[in-house]
Parts: sequence; C-alpha cells; structure tokens
Amino acid sequence: MTRKHLPGILAMAAIVLASNILVQFLFGQWLTWGAFTYPLAFLVTDVMNRLYGAQAARKVVFAGFVVGVICSLIGTQIMLQGDGYTYPAVTLRIALGSGLAFLTAQLMDVAIFDRLRDGAWWRAPLASTLVGSSLDTAIFFTVAFSGALSFIEPSNDVSWAGEVLPLLGAGPLVPLWVSLGVADWLVKLTLAIIALIPFRLIVSKAVSARSFA
Repeated sequence: MTRKHLPGILAMAAIVLASNILVQFLFGQWLTWGAFTYPLAFLVTDVMNRLYGAQAARKVVFAGFVVGVICSLIGTQIMLQGDGYTYPAVTLRIALGSGLAFLTAQLMDVAIFDRLRDGAWWRAPLASTLVGSSLDTAIFFTVAFSGALSFIEPSNDVSWAGEVLPLLGAGPLVPLWVSLGVADWLVKLTLAIIALIPFRLIVSKAVSARSFA
C-alpha cells in the first residue's frame, strides 16, 4: 500500500461509515438516506481501478470491508427500544448480508472493470457498476430479510419484511423486502449513470496532473 492509494482508502472508509449511519434514517416509504451515499463506493473503486489498476482497487475494497465490519460490530452492541422491545441496532443477518454483499459486489466490479478497461471510457465503469450494484442489492436484501433464510438467526423476527404488498405500492403483490430491494436497486442504477460525470472529471484531472508532474 502506498501514499497514492490513501485518498481512495479514506474516501471508501468515509462512504462506508456515512452509509452505516444514514441507513438508520428513512427517506420516503421505501428508502433510507444510506441508499444515496453507498453507491458512491463503486465510483471510488472504479476511479482507483482506472488510475492504479485492479490490485489497488482491491486494497480499497478490503479497507472499506474492514470499516464495515467494525461498524457492524459496534452496531450489534447498541441496543434500541421500540414497541415494548429491546433489539440491537444491527442484527446478525443485516451484518452478514451487508458484509457479504459489499465484498462480493465490489470485487465483481473490480473484475469486470479490469476486463473492459481497454474499451470506450464509459464502458468499464458503467458495466461494472451496474452488475456490481445489482449483485449487492440481491445479496443484501435476500440474506437480511428473506423468510427462507430465517435459520441464519432464528431469534430475529423479520416477519414484517415478508408482508405481502403491491410492488412499490402499485405493482404486483410481493413481500415488502422485495419492494425495499427494488427501490434501492433503482437508486443504484440511476446513480451509476450520474456517476459517469464525476468519474470522467476525476480521471481526466488526475491524468493531466501526472503529465505535468
């Protein structure tokens, strides 16, 4: 690990930390504020991959994973109260789903970006982020809330997430957690496209700075 990787590592750590905090606050009916900060992790990974290669990007990913694990461990020790119950801020299923989703999705992002790096400038960041984001959402919401995986943490009652409702309030009937996942996924896809602008600007500025160094 070198000093040139430090900005990426710090940025990733800040995003993971902020997302773990903001996920506690609702935005509308289907989202939390964390849904808008977490996708920036893919931007950091892709910028590092473009500028320094896949190995550097993986270092940033693992740094973010460590921060996420620490946040989860702290969250499991924070007890909240509501509706007459006391429960941890972060359950085992959420911690497991979050860590597994982050690591799998980010490493997939790195691999896809590296495979497509020689194509058009937008192809690698867009394709890798779209696939990584989709994988992240599918893994997290399935592990954290699917009734089929209740054996992971039998004491954690997630029956509320299995309530059957219209998809996003207007579509076919699906479990609530599916609507939450789809809303999260749509935000990620939107931000994946928007993130192409800062990706292009950051990479162009960094390349220009190198040429004048």
